[in-house]
Amino acid sequence: MDAGTAEFVKSGFLAAVPFARHLGIGFVEVEHGRAIMRLPDDANHHNHIGGPHTGAMFTLAESASGAIIIGDFGDQLNRAVPFPSRVEIDFLQIALGEVIAEATLTHPREQVVAELDAGKRPEFPIEVELRTEDGTVTGRMTVTWTLKPDRG
Repeated sequence: MDAGTAEFVKSGFLAAVPFARHLGIGFVEVEHGRAIMRLPDDANHHNHIGGPHTGAMFTLAESASGAIIIGDFGDQLNRAVPFPSRVEIDFLQIALGEVIAEATLTHPREQVVAELDAGKRPEFPIEVELRTEDGTVTGRMTVTWTLKPDRG
């Protein structure tokens, strides 16, 4: 992904998702099939045990997966509406401090577009790893996205 496209993804995502902006979620890196975002350590996001609330971490992980949708399928959004159809999340241990989410597209883009070309409604997973600044994995999430053909 060239620098201009990466900046488009970053600015477009943050403009379109005010809740992510509200939480202070930001980009670390974005490229085709991969996005890394961070949730700053903010006492306003903490739960009763001093770490980020699970809702904030969920939003971080879902946001990273959504950045992949914009970066890899932005050229398809004139004919399909993207949305997550299913999410599975495992919290493995308490996260303290800043949290990083690294999302990876595990399904070939070409296959998703081919299904859309055939008039189908593709569903495909994006895997997300949540970790602390020191690299400790604190959670994993699978977001199954769909591209619903715009028949209107």
